[in-house]
Amino acid sequence: MSPLSFLLHSVSIIWITFNNSLNLSPQYIQCFINNSWYDRYGEPPHPQMVTMIWSLIVSMFAVGGLFGAISVKFISDLLGRKKAMICNSFIAVLAAGFMLTSKNVNSFEMIIVARFLFGYSAGLGMNTHLIYLGEISPRKIRGIVTLTSATFTSLGKVSGRAFGLSEILGREDTWDILLSVAALFSFVQIVMLPFFPETPRYLLIEKGDDKACKKALQSLWGQGDYQQEMDEMLTEQAAIEAAPPVSLLQLLRDRTVRWQVITISTIYCCNQLSGMSTISTFTYDIFLEAGIPKKKIRYITLGLGVAEILTSLTCGLLIDLTGRRPLLFGGYGVMSACWIFVTVTLNLKDSSYWVPYITVSLMVVFIVFFCGGPGGATPTLNSELFIQSNRMASLVLTGLQRWFMFAVMGLVFPFLIDALSSYLFVLFASACMLGSLYTFFLLPETKGKTLLEISEEFKAITVCGKSFAEETRTETRL
Repeated sequence: MSPLSFLLHSVSIIWITFNNSLNLSPQYIQCFINNSWYDRYGEPPHPQMVTMIWSLIVSMFAVGGLFGAISVKFISDLLGRKKAMICNSFIAVLAAGFMLTSKNVNSFEMIIVARFLFGYSAGLGMNTHLIYLGEISPRKIRGIVTLTSATFTSLGKVSGRAFGLSEILGREDTWDILLSVAALFSFVQIVMLPFFPETPRYLLIEKGDDKACKKALQSLWGQGDYQQEMDEMLTEQAAIEAAPPVSLLQLLRDRTVRWQVITISTIYCCNQLSGMSTISTFTYDIFLEAGIPKKKIRYITLGLGVAEILTSLTCGLLIDLTGRRPLLFGGYGVMSACWIFVTVTLNLKDSSYWVPYITVSLMVVFIVFFCGGPGGATPTLNSELFIQSNRMASLVLTGLQRWFMFAVMGLVFPFLIDALSSYLFVLFASACMLGSLYTFFLLPETKGKTLLEISEEFKAITVCGKSFAEETRTETRL
C-alpha cells in the first residue's frame, strides 16, 4: 500500500474531527446570535432562545451525520469509492462557504446549514474512507491500517483545538475562519484524489474490469501479477452471493442473533451516554462549570487531546493482550467512578483554588480509560459478533444509534447542565455503570474464538430461565 495514499486518506479523518473546534468558541457564536437577533427585531433574544439556537447549531452536525451514514452504501456503489470521496469533499467546501458567509450577511441560520452539511460530509466521509482503506490495503495489514482511523480521529481533535487557541484563530473576529479551516483538507483531497486509483475490489466486483483492477493493484502495491489476490476477491464475492447480506429489519427479527443485537446496541448506547461525546462537544461549558479560568480552558482541552492520541496508540496492543471484556467492564467501571468524583469536586470547587484542577485530572483519567477501553474495544465487536451476511446491517444499526444519540445529546445537554448543574454527571456515571455490569455478566470473551464458539456462548445466556435459542426451537417445532 502506498504511504502517500494512506496519508491522503487519513487527511479525511483529520478534517472530520477538526470540526470539534466549535466547542472552543461558544461564547463568540452566542454573542453573534444575540447581535444578529437584535439587528433584526430591535430587542435582545431571551436567554432560552439563545440556548436553543446554540443547541441546534451543535446538534445539526450529528443530524447531518445521520443522513450521511444512511447514504453511504447508495453513493459509494453508485459513484465508486474514489468519486464518492471527491463528491463528499465538495460538500465540505460548500459548507465552509456557508460558514464564512454567515458572518458577513449576519445570519445564524447559515451556520445551522453549514453545520448540517459538515455533518453530512462527516457521516458519508468517515464510512467511505474506511471502505476505501479496507479495500486498498493488503490483507495482512488491513486490520492495522483500519485501526489507525482512531489515531487520526484524535489527531483531528487536537488539530482543531490547537487552531482554536487565541494566539491562532480562537478570537471573536476569526471564529468563522476557525470553523471553516477543515475545508482546506477537503480541498487537498479534491486536487489529489483524481490521480489515485479506484479500489481494486470495486473495479473487479462491481465493474467486472479485471484489467483496471490489476492496474490499480500495481499502482497501490507495486509491480506484480496479483492473480491470486484477484481470485480471492472473486471467491469472497461468491461466498457473499451464496449468503446475501440481510437488511436491518431482518437482523432485528432474527432471534438467533438477538443477544448479539442487544449487546452491540447496549454497548454503543452506553458509549454515547458515557459523557465522552459531551466532553468533545461541550468542553468549554464543562470546564467553565468546573471553575477553570476562561483563558486556561483552551490549553487544557489541547492537553486532553494529546492524552487521547497517546491512549489510542496503545489500545491496539492492549486489546489482543487482555481481551475485550476486561477493557470494557473495567473501563466503564473506572469511568463511572470518575464521574462520581467529578460531581463531588464540582460541588467543592469554591473551597480551594486547586479543586478545579482535580476535576481536570479526573477528566484525563476518564479519557484514558474510555480510549483504552470501550472506545477502542467496541469497533472490533461488530466483526466478532456477526457473520459476514449480518455485518453490514449491524454497522447500519450502530451508525444510526451513534449519530442519533449524538444529535440528542447535542440538543439537550445545554438545557440539562443549566437545570441539573453538577448533578448531570451522575446520569453519565449511571450509564457507565450499566455498561460495566452488562459486559461483566453477559458479554462472552471473544478473544481467540471463532464466530461459532461466540454464537454458542450467546445461545447459552438465559434470563428468568429462558433463552432466545429455546424460544426459536419451540417456534420451529410449532
